[in-house]
Amino acid sequence: QDQLVESGGGLVQPGGSLRLACAASGRTFSTYAMGWFRQAPGKKREFLATINWSGGTAAYADSVKGRFTISRDNVKNTVSLQMNSLKPEDTAVYYCAARSQYPTVMPSMIDYWGQGTQVTVSS
Repeated sequence: QDQLVESGGGLVQPGGSLRLACAASGRTFSTYAMGWFRQAPGKKREFLATINWSGGTAAYADSVKGRFTISRDNVKNTVSLQMNSLKPEDTAVYYCAARSQYPTVMPSMIDYWGQGTQVTVSS
């Protein structure tokens, strides 16, 4: 079964950091573009970051540019999201996503989703 499983979410104080990980299993996602999205209560799912199959190209939403960094390890079949300088408005469920073509920006065009991991930024 092809699936993505996120981990690393939790409670962090404003200004703190978290590192999310997404482990892919089943198929080899090394040829897929990968990305991260988030969804806060009552809001639409929001694109955050995308990375191409080789890891050589990445793009970010303006809301997280300079604070979040996406990376991947195709040997381990994982993708990560390093989140720094977290703000209360970053509180949401964070989702890993895979698409056969780069980039992963539109939720409607995603081929695979993880189940999500909660990130709460609060003092």
